[in-house]
Amino acid sequence: MKELLLYIARNLVENPDAVTVTEVQGEQELTLELRVAPEDMGKVIGRQGRIAKEIRTLVRSCAQRTGQKVSVDIVD
Repeated sequence: MKELLLYIARNLVENPDAVTVTEVQGEQELTLELRVAPEDMGKVIGRQGRIAKEIRTLVRSCAQRTGQKVSVDIVD
């Protein structure tokens, strides 16, 4: 899931080298923390959060196929 999120984010932003994903394992769920350059934050979030919502939907649906629970947090 981490690779999928990295791939999506790097293709959306202008500074792909600044994209990082950190995995935080919870009791029942894996949380992926996405960090991008401050000037690329708007491109990852999108208007009214539409792009961020779709990123979360894609990652969650792919994780569901493997029986995992994954959430995506976009961190400043």
